[in-house]
Amino acid sequence: MEDDFDMPEQVSAGELADRVLAHPSVVRLDGGQFGEIASYLPGRKVVGVRLPESGAAEIGVVLRLDRPLPEVLGEIRGTLAEALGDVPVDITVADVITDEPRGGA
Repeated sequence: MEDDFDMPEQVSAGELADRVLAHPSVVRLDGGQFGEIASYLPGRKVVGVRLPESGAAEIGVVLRLDRPLPEVLGEIRGTLAEALGDVPVDITVADVITDEPRGGA
């Protein structure tokens, strides 16, 4: 049986996007293969954050591969927990970016 968590009313997709993007290892938010990780607000779309009325919040990110991924994901979840409380957060890492140049030279 899946737990049903109600989303706090005061939390906005834009606020969560800002919190995620503030992490130094986050390159950008990502909407998923078909753009399914998104929230539609009046006049705009927040890509990479989906807030269903109940259940887990969904976040899609592209990360800089500068630290261990479990550590980075734990920090992002901790930041989001400040706003979401007990609501679970599912994070999809769509890609990772290294700072190493391709092809050598």
